[in-house]
Amino acid sequence: MPRPMTITEKILAAHAGLDEVEPGQLIEARLDIVLANDVTAPIAIKEFAKMDVGSVWDPAKIALVPDHYTPNKDIKSAEQAKMVRDFARAQSITHYYEIGCMGVEHALLPEQGVVGPGDVIIGADSHTCTYGALGAFATGVGSTDAAAGMATGEAWFKVPSSIKFVVDGELQPWVSSKDIILHIIGMIGVDGALYQAMEFVGSTISALDMDARMTITNMAIEAGGKSGIIAVDDVTRAYVEGRAERPWTEYHSDPDAEYSRVIEIDASTIEPTVSFPHLPSNTRTAAQSRDVWVDQVVIGSCTNGRIEDMRVAAKVLEGHKVNERVRLIIIPATQDVYRQTMHEGLMDIFLDAGAAVSTPTCGPCLGGHMGILAAGERAVATTNRNFVGRMGDPTSEVYLSSPAVAAATAVAGHIALPDDIG
Repeated sequence: MPRPMTITEKILAAHAGLDEVEPGQLIEARLDIVLANDVTAPIAIKEFAKMDVGSVWDPAKIALVPDHYTPNKDIKSAEQAKMVRDFARAQSITHYYEIGCMGVEHALLPEQGVVGPGDVIIGADSHTCTYGALGAFATGVGSTDAAAGMATGEAWFKVPSSIKFVVDGELQPWVSSKDIILHIIGMIGVDGALYQAMEFVGSTISALDMDARMTITNMAIEAGGKSGIIAVDDVTRAYVEGRAERPWTEYHSDPDAEYSRVIEIDASTIEPTVSFPHLPSNTRTAAQSRDVWVDQVVIGSCTNGRIEDMRVAAKVLEGHKVNERVRLIIIPATQDVYRQTMHEGLMDIFLDAGAAVSTPTCGPCLGGHMGILAAGERAVATTNRNFVGRMGDPTSEVYLSSPAVAAATAVAGHIALPDDIG
């Protein structure tokens, strides 16, 4: 009989061709998808060329998404995107997404059914852990590892131990999955789950839709996690069925599986939360943060650019105007989200409020373009990282929040709750 295993251990064992694995064990695992973007793919492509293997292992299992500096902001970014484009054409890459059909990668791939339950996915981007919301093992790697994955279809892993986060109870009004994960990161710190799988369970998690679940797993890396994961249930199945391009497999943790820690959280005690500069773990409640005046608000990214995030932002903004001292930038994460935003009338609400709405891009999140901060400026963003200089000048400041708090902040001019603006 195999030892009792967590969902993460089961997925890795299956992809390594083993009956069981245990934390700390080194394995060579078969990959289902290898991902890179316009920043990381050019490095991977150069490394791939050095291997002199000619062709990628499977052109249908590589995804190249130019989303960071696109639409191209300058000559250098255009050259990087061209390198990715040329490689995709030369290698007949199935999942290459050009301007007009691309989106923020970690919103796009689940939406398009490219990733699914039971997969092992590596991506040359730290927020690849997003796909754990589908019940997959997904983790970020360096560009050299991505190149090796493109060439061989395999990768080496040290099996991570797991932390179980049991979140039970009903959320307060205006409290979202973003507040749950900010609350957790505030509890355990940016290295609290270092090289561990963060497994999220409980009645609160089960009640979340897929958009909300992806927000939670997206930020596992901000606690140092190797991955984040939520087991497949009816919500997952409803999302994946009719969308997944490949057969998929469900895995569930054994009841007696071993965890390095089990952390229980009463969801009713979580409040709208804000991460202050310059770490995601530097959290306070939004109610304690009203004295922070801001210059810019960004609603979007791979963390909070999905349709449910657009709906929440519109609900808060409807009937209000953006504060005269604030620039509000809203970025639907994919073309489909953009289209749905239009069809549901949310775009009119955003434009009436005085927001600028962009085509899908990661630009502002990494200080690339479409929202760079000047010296001393402050921004509230629904993004996932607020390190020094993350969105612009090293003396600027980034505060992380949910879409609800971000939208209310844009109206108030300072960090605010939706109830503060009426």
